[in-house]
Amino acid sequence: MRAVSSVPGPTAMGAPGGVLSCRYGTVEDFDIERFLDGIGAFAGAGANVIVQLANRPVGHGVVESTVESGRADVHPWKRLRTTLTYIAVAMLGTEDDRAVYRRAVGSVHRRVRSAPGAEVEYNAFDPELQKWVAVCLCWGVMDTHERLYGPLDEATKEVFVQYGARFGTGLQMRPQMWPADVAAFERYFESGLASMQIDDVVAEYLRKLVGLRNVARPRQLANFHRFVVTGLLPAPMRAQLYLPWTDGQERRHRLLFRIIGTVYRRLPVRARIFPYSILLWDMRRRHRLGRPLV
Repeated sequence: MRAVSSVPGPTAMGAPGGVLSCRYGTVEDFDIERFLDGIGAFAGAGANVIVQLANRPVGHGVVESTVESGRADVHPWKRLRTTLTYIAVAMLGTEDDRAVYRRAVGSVHRRVRSAPGAEVEYNAFDPELQKWVAVCLCWGVMDTHERLYGPLDEATKEVFVQYGARFGTGLQMRPQMWPADVAAFERYFESGLASMQIDDVVAEYLRKLVGLRNVARPRQLANFHRFVVTGLLPAPMRAQLYLPWTDGQERRHRLLFRIIGTVYRRLPVRARIFPYSILLWDMRRRHRLGRPLV
């Protein structure tokens, strides 16, 4: 992503202090359905988890969590549903939807904190850690979209980033913490990548996820998953996890996403955003019935 001119930052739930126009509207009327691709949910999830957990407190918070129901290594499909539902609610949901899901996620996050005297301290309610996770989610959605369909124009990218503040304000991140523009967003993300070291504890957990050792699967699926995830990772993350990557693999990876993008751009919007639309519907249904959301 390239930097663009600054605009005022978000003031509440992703709403900006000022209005920036682009070919798809302003932050207030941004048509997110044009940019939220369901295929990206499956293709980009693994890589995004790795980038999030490269933050050492985030990584240890996940690996050491005693909340078994939310562990990807124990309940991979439930964890995937919860994460994708969060994205669906943040991007497509109403203010009420986000408030409902914030409370549900918060009830779990309250139990995710380091023990007294732990080598790595963490607290899932730490707004700085939530900011890192939120920026990673926003980066992942945008990166996958551009790989599928090509670069966004700069004004649209700016609005997209400001809309993405919902990933953080949907939890406990204060709106003013969100990067003020694309340039600030890029600086924060690149600085975070440069400063992070994946330790052995987190690295073993991530290799298990990359190799799909947490689910029953045919060997071919594991190899394909490793290929897709490795290609989406920033180079520093590949190096730290000792995941080799060649120029030939890069060319095949780019071609794969271009082919998928060519097919997906011909689909109607409702088909493209599946499963996000279904997950949002399911969250609302569960809430009406008084069933657990996470």
